[in-house]
Amino acid sequence: MGVRPPQNGDDDEPDTITFGIAALDAHLENADVQFPTDQESLLIELGDPDIPYDASGSTVALSTAMERIHLQQFDSEQELLNTLHPVFESYRERAGNSIIGQLRALLPF
Repeated sequence: MGVRPPQNGDDDEPDTITFGIAALDAHLENADVQFPTDQESLLIELGDPDIPYDASGSTVALSTAMERIHLQQFDSEQELLNTLHPVFESYRERAGNSIIGQLRALLPF
């Protein structure tokens, strides 16, 4: 997923904040990951990055997210992203329901 941050009133195109599978996809584009692959090879190739799962920048290590899925082998990038999508969504929902998440939603920054 990705969202645009609030605009400052300038005419420049704003940056996009990516999170969830969109953020993971960016890591995959910058690495030489060949499919099919397994969890261990993927983590070695990517270096176990922290993946943002919400627009406020909260992150989870890719290895931690992978502990919550049942697949060890991925035949395609799409299969990897589809498998991890519900994991990132559950982290995002949980963070949004926390007291800190609710306070962040109220503040303009």
